[in-house]
Amino acid sequence: MTFCALDSELTGPLLATSDMQSVFSDRARIAAMLKVEAALARAEARLGLVPNGLAAAIEEIAADRLDLAALGRETASAGVPAIPFVKAVQAQLPKNLEHHFHKSVTSQDIIDTALVLQVADALDLVQRDLIATIDGLVALAQGHRTTPCVGRTYGQHAAPITFGYKAAVWLAGIVECAADLPRMRGHLLVASLGGPVGTLSGLGKDGVAVLEAFANELGLGVPVITWHTLRARMVEIGSWLAILIGALAKVATDVAHLASTEVGEVAEPHAPGRGASSAMPHKRNPVSATVILAAHANAKGLIVTLLDAMAAGHERPAGPWHAEWNVLPQLFGFASGALREGRRIAEGLTVDAARMQANLEVTRGLLFADVLAARLSSRLGRETAHRLVEEAANETRRSGRPLSQVMAKTSAVPEDARHELDGAFDLGPAVAAAAGFVDCALADARQVRAQLSDQHRSR
Repeated sequence: MTFCALDSELTGPLLATSDMQSVFSDRARIAAMLKVEAALARAEARLGLVPNGLAAAIEEIAADRLDLAALGRETASAGVPAIPFVKAVQAQLPKNLEHHFHKSVTSQDIIDTALVLQVADALDLVQRDLIATIDGLVALAQGHRTTPCVGRTYGQHAAPITFGYKAAVWLAGIVECAADLPRMRGHLLVASLGGPVGTLSGLGKDGVAVLEAFANELGLGVPVITWHTLRARMVEIGSWLAILIGALAKVATDVAHLASTEVGEVAEPHAPGRGASSAMPHKRNPVSATVILAAHANAKGLIVTLLDAMAAGHERPAGPWHAEWNVLPQLFGFASGALREGRRIAEGLTVDAARMQANLEVTRGLLFADVLAARLSSRLGRETAHRLVEEAANETRRSGRPLSQVMAKTSAVPEDARHELDGAFDLGPAVAAAAGFVDCALADARQVRAQLSDQHRSR
């Protein structure tokens, strides 16, 4: 039985990427734990606390040499996987080295530090797809910088914008998340090494030196104090992933609506069989939007578990820490699937500019009501101008006549104010205003993208 949809052979490929599934697989976790133990052995050997050959002996033990099923059965009894793991590794070490293994540390040191290593690999995958998604949205916004379309508020036509502006809003939401990634890496990717109660008392005066050497071996930061019961780091990375998924959900929500039959302004990139219906051969359902919105629906609830884990009793809690183990892999899994689909949208969205133009004309000029009221307010006062245009809009709805015609025949507009009607129904100013914001969003996106790329090359 599969208890997590992300691990399912049936639904897993829909919801998460195979690369992310590999990062958080059981084998990857064991490999990370072995890497942590080898780093600990090297750090302790520098100070003469364990034999020099211990690290090399640990490195000779491949993760696939350990029996996962047996470790799982024993974990159910021990309460944490590190206990049977330590016994299994000791059994494969030379007799003269086994009692030096896992010296003066505790299970949480190994599990937390191994998780941090997995998080580092997972963030590399996220960063890769973030860069590609940003690139795709930059091209989309730039390509449709001046393509006019309907702006919508409360689900109704509001005023003209450009599709490039809409894409730039999507881009800005994702860039805001991406901009925080470099700082977060430095804050989150730190070693955990504290021993039974966090003080490394078993190492005596060498505790701090071992911690620093250990972190250096793994390329991780050194915490100022043990974070066994300080779980804000886990909350921060989980929240960041949920916010990123939420930014993608904004894109998905818009795309799902714009792709509806009645609107028809965009379509997700199509491949044979993608988005098909088992009953209706003509259907092309928005699969990418669906996956992203499903990830968003799941992510919100997972954050609560991480927040609960912050209420950790004393030096080691019973339960809250254990509850984290399922949450972070799922959040990374959902983020990977959402980013994959967000990238697909960004790089391949089909845009129907002709349909956008047709939809601009559906309300017969009502999209220009705010501009018209603003122009007339300088002559008639705000309240009078607003009331006048509202009455004309109601007449347009009743009669079907364009707002421009209704306003031209409205006697309530004084002769000396009629020139304000000229140009009020011109798309040009709306397009220019939207294009200016597109340029700002593109400049910001390119700056953040460059920072991500520089960090990626330095790793």
